[in-house]
Amino acid sequence: MSDALTRFVGGFVDELVRSGVSHVSLAPGSRSTPLALLLRRHPSVRVWTHLDERSAAFFALGMAKSLREPVAMLSTSGTAAVNFAPAVVEAYYARVPLVVLTADRPPELRDVGANQTIDQVRLFGSHVKWSVDMMLPETSPEALRYARAVACRAPAIARADAAGPVHVNFPFRAPLIPGDSPAVERNGANADEPAPFISIEETPRRPEPASLAPLASELQRMERGLIVCGPQDDLAFPEAVARLADELDIPILADPLSQMRCGPHYGPLIMDAYDAFLCDEEVSGSLDPQVVLRFGAAPTSKALLLYLQRHAASRQVLIDSGDGWRDPALTAGRQIRSDPRLFCEALYEALRSSTVPRTQPQRPATGWTSQWQEMNRNARAALTRRLEEEDECSEPSVFGELASLLPAGATLFAGNSMPVRDLDSFVGGGDRPIRFLANRGASGIDGVVSSALGVSAVSAEPLVLVIGDLSFYHDMNGLLAAKRHNLSATIILLNNDGGGIFSFLPQAEESEYFEELFGTPHGLDFRHAAEMYDLAYRRVEDADQFRAAVRESLGAPGVHLIEVRTDRQANVLLHRELWSAVSSAVRAPAATP
Repeated sequence: MSDALTRFVGGFVDELVRSGVSHVSLAPGSRSTPLALLLRRHPSVRVWTHLDERSAAFFALGMAKSLREPVAMLSTSGTAAVNFAPAVVEAYYARVPLVVLTADRPPELRDVGANQTIDQVRLFGSHVKWSVDMMLPETSPEALRYARAVACRAPAIARADAAGPVHVNFPFRAPLIPGDSPAVERNGANADEPAPFISIEETPRRPEPASLAPLASELQRMERGLIVCGPQDDLAFPEAVARLADELDIPILADPLSQMRCGPHYGPLIMDAYDAFLCDEEVSGSLDPQVVLRFGAAPTSKALLLYLQRHAASRQVLIDSGDGWRDPALTAGRQIRSDPRLFCEALYEALRSSTVPRTQPQRPATGWTSQWQEMNRNARAALTRRLEEEDECSEPSVFGELASLLPAGATLFAGNSMPVRDLDSFVGGGDRPIRFLANRGASGIDGVVSSALGVSAVSAEPLVLVIGDLSFYHDMNGLLAAKRHNLSATIILLNNDGGGIFSFLPQAEESEYFEELFGTPHGLDFRHAAEMYDLAYRRVEDADQFRAAVRESLGAPGVHLIEVRTDRQANVLLHRELWSAVSSAVRAPAATP
């Protein structure tokens, strides 16, 4: 049996590596021994061991986000595999490529009451792009070709548009220890051949510029055009869409997770304070677009989503390369299936090749763009002035400070609920390249620590995580990875002793049961968590202490936990004061100094 394990599973591992998988995150177990040992023995695979399956899965998710390439994760059988589910769901909706490997009991032990045996066939249901229940290992030529073919298909399907997780379930009989000799048979192919057994190529969808000529002509005639960029992570996209916006002279509403906020492509057409001034209904109603080009997933900003709903009568065109549907408000009247970057390049070519003479104005003169720019400037200035009045650290001021503290090339990972919303509101744009990440596929608060540390594990640049206290509590197990794998990161813990976002929601009006059911204060002292996991810890009270702590952490090895204590009610009041200041500034710009 060990010979079959060596040749069948070893062949699978060989092809997985040749197909581009070089990292695997795993939790220990018995039934997964064949895969674990052969992956660990492979000279081109980095194995990251974790003690908790959920942390292992989110760690893999973070690595795949950072690398933009498939990462494998491995669990043993039973409920261990089920603990992968939250990360698999997040990867599916966030379009992150993962190869999910689960070990299983052989067919004769299924559905007979055997220990650690559950139904793992299609365990993740519709939340994976492809699921396969492998045959039992054997040494026939057909079986070995099958193992190698599946290993080639899995990462190819995971990375193809739209990217996402695939699930490969391996049933194994005992004994579970493979032999020491590596697999050599490739069924006629050279075992040392670097190319995969099956080469699978994906051709991006690029429209011909001529096919976009009608849209180009329409855009040239429109007075009030707009580009909305939601979360996406193609780092070549920002330059292409910025050039398109410049050609059309229309504003870009840039969600930070679109990677449009910061970088060399940054320019005066990029709006970074829309979340603040679109909260004002009068302002939102006055900015009536004729056409909106939309890219990426649904924006983080609720104000922006409501704005798009309010102006649903405008012509909204959604460009997306995947087969899913990323229009929760159902306001897009047209969807174009194309790679967004290639679409922007093709549309730019169509605009440039227009028969309208370049010396003639292609669109009526309008103050539309300058109106957006003035509102954006006044809103950002109002936010800055109000935050400068704060003596103590606040949740909004943390993001305002980070906008200037982070060095070029750094990654800012934002937790869900309030942190990612405050990221959107309070981090202004600039030409310094900063990458913004968050788990916005399913937007859960679980697994965020592990995801961020996964990014840190495969990135040489500084990683800063801003996370709320409940989300931090959910994934304290993930902190062990920092100690085990000698990682470096800065974790900024916003501790308001409970679920801060609920104070902004209608549930806050339920005064009798609010704290019990929604506020959920915990009273935990996270200093002890830092001590348990050997993290450097510092609690800060004001902006000077915060800036000093962040600068110190960015230049030092290891994981640094910087705790900022805030009050939930004070946080709500501050946000309301900020929105009020913005409304005053954008409604009466002449009165703004």
